[in-house]
Amino acid sequence: MADNIVTSDKSSSSSLNPARIICHVCQKQFSQYTCPRCNSRYCSLQCYKSHSLRCTESFMKENVVQELQQMQPDEESKHKMLDILKRFHSEEEMDSMDEDSSADSTLSEETLEKLLSGQEISFDDLSPEEKKRFLRAIAYGELSKMIKPWDPWWSKPSARKIRLSKEGTQLVQPLSEQELLDDVGSDESSDIPPGPETPLPPLNRLSSKEPSPLLTIHLVDILYSYCFTLRLYNGDWRSDAIGSVMVVLSVSSVLGQGRQPETVLEVLSHCLEQVCSPAYRHMGGLQLGLGVVDDVINLLALGCSALVCALCDLHRLIQEVEKEAKSEKAMKMRRNEIRSTIKLAERKIYFIMCWVHDQPEEAWTSLAAIVSAGKTSIMESHRSMEEAERLSNKTATKGKFIIEEIE
Repeated sequence: MADNIVTSDKSSSSSLNPARIICHVCQKQFSQYTCPRCNSRYCSLQCYKSHSLRCTESFMKENVVQELQQMQPDEESKHKMLDILKRFHSEEEMDSMDEDSSADSTLSEETLEKLLSGQEISFDDLSPEEKKRFLRAIAYGELSKMIKPWDPWWSKPSARKIRLSKEGTQLVQPLSEQELLDDVGSDESSDIPPGPETPLPPLNRLSSKEPSPLLTIHLVDILYSYCFTLRLYNGDWRSDAIGSVMVVLSVSSVLGQGRQPETVLEVLSHCLEQVCSPAYRHMGGLQLGLGVVDDVINLLALGCSALVCALCDLHRLIQEVEKEAKSEKAMKMRRNEIRSTIKLAERKIYFIMCWVHDQPEEAWTSLAAIVSAGKTSIMESHRSMEEAERLSNKTATKGKFIIEEIE
């Protein structure tokens, strides 16, 4: 009987399924994943994070370096960005020429006093001249000065304390006595959008395919459209859910047009082009557009929990519009086309929210650095264009003086 017992390690190991290898970290569970850098086998995200900090940081660093190398713009990208900036400057100059004509585009003092005192005034109550001034004031953004600027929730200290459960749902955390005293009279925590109400499923339940490596790029596109929309609506998308979604779809090439951008620079160029378009440039143009890039960087720096809350807020906005699209209120819209686009956008947002929840925290610091580098590249192109324009104007002026002296 003893002669029939197999003791060879080679024979026993060859009969095992490779997928049933024990995790090299915890030595308890069967491994399902392989580290992309050192090929070490691990079973969970926690084991991946703890298997080798040096390995993880090195892998993330290589990803950043590789992305930054790819970010070097080619001649086509440079020309495209210069065209966007030139078009923006020419439109800005036209706007400045019209500023004088809008000097009288305000309401009368009597009407303003009624508004400030809380009296309700309809458009029909205005005189013909006041109606003209009111419409001009809206067009030139003068009435926006009466609105208190919105402070984004991701810029508040409470945003750094967002915590979600392992399943991605919102956690109820007890506050210390000092925190309770600090929060008296403050509604900072209520400004932060809540996380998902139900657990987020793992990606393998949503799709049998491997996630696209471009999801990080698409996340930047979606976050930009979300931050810009909240800026545009002063943080309250519920005041006009359908209008808010239209803004999201017009700014985001991923959600609105189904495009597949491949670099962060491509995403930022497209978003800035939309923000500087005639539809939105009155809100701040290029300056606001670059400020929204900072919003995206700040959101990424907050980490996974804040990103999930932001995407969950956007997902709720899409769901709200889906309800409104079924009502008679939306009959004037291109109903079928809008509903299909919104439905597809909802699925994309939910999928990328689940994907974000599965990623290690180190990924967002790296992505924030890539977005920051992209903004720097665009600003350098802008400065180069301004310098070239200044030299061109100086040369033209100098030549004009010479001609005048000769005459």
